[in-house]
Amino acid sequence: MNKIEHIGIAVKSLENSIPVYEKLLGVSCYKTESVESEKVNTAFFATGPNKIELLESMEADGVISKFIDKKGEGIHHIAFDVEDIKSEMERLKSEGFVLLNETPKKGADNKWVCFVHPKNTNGVLIELCQSI
Repeated sequence: MNKIEHIGIAVKSLENSIPVYEKLLGVSCYKTESVESEKVNTAFFATGPNKIELLESMEADGVISKFIDKKGEGIHHIAFDVEDIKSEMERLKSEGFVLLNETPKKGADNKWVCFVHPKNTNGVLIELCQSI
């Protein structure tokens, strides 16, 4: 894994949260995007080499909605940049980690993504990201 690619934060409303993070970070949101495969709307911020992704559920019973219902708004995942997502997935499986998807799928911000089950990572959802 090369570096932290971004930190994902679950929010109830992008409309309400984007202005908060623009004030907090002192930068404008550079991109919003809907990701049908995950049923989320996203908003991205960049501060130097770091990125923050806000995640809003597209559905009342979506993964992000369920997360917020259980834990409240807040950090949802940490994403790591990888050079070869398929190789990294194989490496992690060989180390005993459980992956939440068997093959990479298209995620936000023009990335291939795969998630590692949080039960294997001390309760932290890990996302692997490779630029497409």
